[in-house]
Amino acid sequence: MRNELFIDGRWVKPISGGTFPIINPATEEVVHHGPAGTAEDVDLAVKAARKAFDHGPWPRMSGTERARYLRAIATGIRNRLTELARMETIDNGKPIPEAEWDIGDAAGCFDFYADLAEELDRNPEEPIAVSDARFTSKAVKEPVGVAGAIIPWNYPLLMAAWKVAPALAAGCTMVLKPAELTSITAMELGAIARAADLPPGVLNIVTGAGSVAGQALADHPDVDKLAFTGSVPVGSKIMQAAARDIKRVSLELGGKSPFLVFEDSDLDAAVEWVMFGIFWNQGEVCSATSRVFVQEGIYETFLERLVEETKKIKIGDGQEPGVLLGPLVSRRQMDQVLAAIDKARSDGAKIAVGGGRPAGFNKGFYVEPTVLVDVPLESDAWKEEIFGPVVCVRPFATENEAIALANDSKFGLAAAVMSTDDARADRVAAALRAGIVWINCSQPTFTEAPWGGYKQSGIGRELGRWGLDNYLETKQITRFVSEERWGWYIK
Repeated sequence: MRNELFIDGRWVKPISGGTFPIINPATEEVVHHGPAGTAEDVDLAVKAARKAFDHGPWPRMSGTERARYLRAIATGIRNRLTELARMETIDNGKPIPEAEWDIGDAAGCFDFYADLAEELDRNPEEPIAVSDARFTSKAVKEPVGVAGAIIPWNYPLLMAAWKVAPALAAGCTMVLKPAELTSITAMELGAIARAADLPPGVLNIVTGAGSVAGQALADHPDVDKLAFTGSVPVGSKIMQAAARDIKRVSLELGGKSPFLVFEDSDLDAAVEWVMFGIFWNQGEVCSATSRVFVQEGIYETFLERLVEETKKIKIGDGQEPGVLLGPLVSRRQMDQVLAAIDKARSDGAKIAVGGGRPAGFNKGFYVEPTVLVDVPLESDAWKEEIFGPVVCVRPFATENEAIALANDSKFGLAAAVMSTDDARADRVAAALRAGIVWINCSQPTFTEAPWGGYKQSGIGRELGRWGLDNYLETKQITRFVSEERWGWYIK
């Protein structure tokens, strides 16, 4: 595990010499101490990125040349998939199969944006038909400049890939600030980039506290664009920081996503997808479908089956075979989730299953998979993101009622609908105010498709070609081609 920052293509000690503990959430053991970057370290990283962008080869390379580096990084990740997955489980707590899935997706993300980098060469400009034949005009795409990326702890390497890969494909340089709780695999990305001979300064990685290193990155005047994934309150602070210098900004924030299950649904499939929508990654997922609406005709049967299957989930250290629910990322997160459950109970909600720490786990930040019913619509458990394995389930009578309740939220990241009636599923999907809508499933995420939300769930889109556009500026170039003089002032 690394104990240095990655700046200007080199490993360097933080100026302060400070460190922070890295804790295995399954055992509560301190497994390492990471380097605690400060504002001074961030300044060095931004200066390296600025120099690499303004004077280095990276933004001046063809997309095809940049693609070779991106594919080398993808190969480097794949070659270390098992090792990186184990690191992620020790750092984050998620089960090994989930970590392996994530690491594979991270590699795929770099390959995908390598393809899009090559497309920039095939379509370098867009001719524009203007109304005056004396002129020609075209639009060209250029990299936005130095990008600052601040990522969360729930998908450490994957969230890094979602930002680093499109930024580098576009020709930007970047300073990446991983979450303090889960910095291990993001630091290894620096080693993989160095092994791929990425030019110095193109990718810089500074670990440390969000309030220190993250704030310094958001405030730095030489950063042209900020990309953030995390909570709404921190996203608001990022926007405020960006506003001072009119930085470009993209935000992927929280959610309280609804899942509408109609009575014609396949019951087994509905229960399976509802569980996947909330218990995958311990429910520490911004798009988790944590508000489930079930039509009255099947509500009792559905709830009984959901409780039955939830009780079967194997809880434990993510490194153990067969574990499907690991610990939460930290003691603080565990305490917040347990407090949210207690508050829901005091508000009048009933616990159908779960509701506390699992029996026999004296160490580790574990919370039982929990199903809440009779949750008041005005309670925090219904309205606010819990970010843990906690789902609220309630019945509904009509399609219109379900849609109205689903849309009654300050969030709009994702939503899901389950029905064998394709026309109804399409109709409901169109009516849901969310940036991502799943039909007869929940949570599948594809690098090729846009990711982002409405309302307080964020600004902009990641992934797909939309993710590349986050890091590109559009320039108009217009030429006067007439043989005649313009003749406005000089006749």
